[in-house]
Amino acid sequence: MSASALSDTGGIPALELRRVTRDFHVSAGLFAGKRRLRAVNDVSLSIETGEVVGLVGESGCGKSTLSKVLLGLLPASAGEVLFHGEQMSHQKRRAVAKRIQPIFQDPYSSLNPRRSIGSIIAQPLHVHGFGNRTEIRRRVSDMLDVVGLPSRLAQASPAQLSGGQRQRVAIARALILRPEILICDEPTSALDVSVQSQILNLLLDLRREFQLTYLFISHNLAVVEHIATRVAVMYLGRLVEVAETRAFFQAPRHPYSQALLDSIITPNPAEGIPTVHLGGSFPNPIDPPSGCAFHPRCPHAMPRCATDAPRLLTDEAGEIACHLTNMQQGA
Repeated sequence: MSASALSDTGGIPALELRRVTRDFHVSAGLFAGKRRLRAVNDVSLSIETGEVVGLVGESGCGKSTLSKVLLGLLPASAGEVLFHGEQMSHQKRRAVAKRIQPIFQDPYSSLNPRRSIGSIIAQPLHVHGFGNRTEIRRRVSDMLDVVGLPSRLAQASPAQLSGGQRQRVAIARALILRPEILICDEPTSALDVSVQSQILNLLLDLRREFQLTYLFISHNLAVVEHIATRVAVMYLGRLVEVAETRAFFQAPRHPYSQALLDSIITPNPAEGIPTVHLGGSFPNPIDPPSGCAFHPRCPHAMPRCATDAPRLLTDEAGEIACHLTNMQQGA
């Protein structure tokens, strides 16, 4: 089902970021005091109802920080986060939690080992004062069935479950309040490859059944290609490209996007291990490069790239922040 078919909000995005920035201040040494680390830098992104937006980039690029801002776990240092056109900062935290829920990376650490599976899934219902004990038990049992787990596991502890089962429990907990948006932060990276596909297919089924909207954060492009309807690429806190999934994987436009796709290991052993032709290593976010942050590693860098940061411009193919593309298009 397409995003447009699911959308009934009259053109208002389900979730929208407007020039969102998040700074941290970290120690630079014993006598150097603290310096600013800009983890998220002027990010604007709209997510339509029913979409699955895959947010990709190397570790340390700011993906998880952005997810915490969206969940209200971290305040933005600047900019706005809007939920169906209303500023999230103006809404009560519990009201937001009913409509936006997270699924975290590691099912081993995101579940309380001292509680039963049933009480873990029911916890949001207790926090929000939903129903009596009988109703809560019924709803937990129904949700276990939805995620493909037998109701008898309500009495089990997390230690008695496999990694895939634990992640299903985490999904059930996230869905128990019937939210509209799930922020999925590397939800399959801690799982065996054979289990990853099961969880991804479950998320796709749940999207259709409950008309969910996903922000799916991952460094695994093969996973993103399988689940996302649109891809957003992040580098050192900034978005550098946003495009429909098929177009992105057929013809990525930003040099960093091209390098990410070149680094995917294929099932064909004759092709060997891919080589990513990037100069230098990932830059220090406390001391980022001037101009375009990617220019020290970019094979197409021009003198202008070292001094001027490109703007994220929109065209018929999506959004891209690259002087080379802008110059070719006369922008």
